[in-house]
Amino acid sequence: MFNKFIASILPYFPKKFIWIFSKAYISGETIEDAIRVSKEFRENKTDVTLDVLGEFIKTLEEAEENKNEYLNLIDVTFGAGIDGNFSLKPTSFGLLIDKEVCYRHIREIVAKAASYKGFIRIDMEDSPCTDMEIELYRRLKSEFPRSVGLVVQAYLKRTLNDVKGLMDIHTSESPLNFRLCKGIYIEPAEIAYKKYEEVNQHYLEDLEFMLSNGIYVGIATHDKPLIEGAYKLIRKYNVPKNMYEFQMLYGVTPRLRESIVKEGHRMRVYVPFGKKWFGYCTRRLKENPRMASDIIKAIFVKG
Repeated sequence: MFNKFIASILPYFPKKFIWIFSKAYISGETIEDAIRVSKEFRENKTDVTLDVLGEFIKTLEEAEENKNEYLNLIDVTFGAGIDGNFSLKPTSFGLLIDKEVCYRHIREIVAKAASYKGFIRIDMEDSPCTDMEIELYRRLKSEFPRSVGLVVQAYLKRTLNDVKGLMDIHTSESPLNFRLCKGIYIEPAEIAYKKYEEVNQHYLEDLEFMLSNGIYVGIATHDKPLIEGAYKLIRKYNVPKNMYEFQMLYGVTPRLRESIVKEGHRMRVYVPFGKKWFGYCTRRLKENPRMASDIIKAIFVKG
């Protein structure tokens, strides 16, 4: 109850106040900030995926601006010698306004990344977007088979069937490529698992299907039981190191992240940046009020 109350009032506080918390989880407002942080990670044997913050736009003019920002980001990133990935949210490109315009924008971004032998990850958003985002992935993978991947969320009851439904475009030469995360959006119990144990159980079921079928998977979690479970599955199926990676959010569980790297596993960190960080943070608070406790600690313990 306390967390929900704090989460509801924080969006009305000054941005400088919220930034006290946010700066630990966002690389900054500019491309230069993201490049600096990315170089630091690469020096520590950690890969990155860059993300320009922003989603749920209202106009197609905003979609065009977001496309151009990503095209520039790709040029700047590879120009700086960083062989990174890029994550994007289809709603930032007009998914809920005009699906075809959205597809054309994202196709242009994937084509740009492919010209550098780069990679684009399509983020999965809330459940009204799920079918459209799966279809986006299917269309783009047919043209750019090794340059695009999709996020799937283990707490959705449909996820394993969605993965199986895409097996018709899976080959050993260009395997399906997923980031498997738990899921953060608030969804009704009819379509999503709610209990911690249930979500973890289905996460590992989804992961086992992927690893046992030669699907490339980004194991995106900060949960130690899931990481231990992933280790067991990797050993069970003798999965080569070029067919999986672990993924974590910027600023979260750095010691756990470092321990995975020391074990010899590939690690990729999600590096978000952009001037729209305030909306990103306040939306995440509404979706996950438990983050409010972290903000209070950041203000009164760190600050």
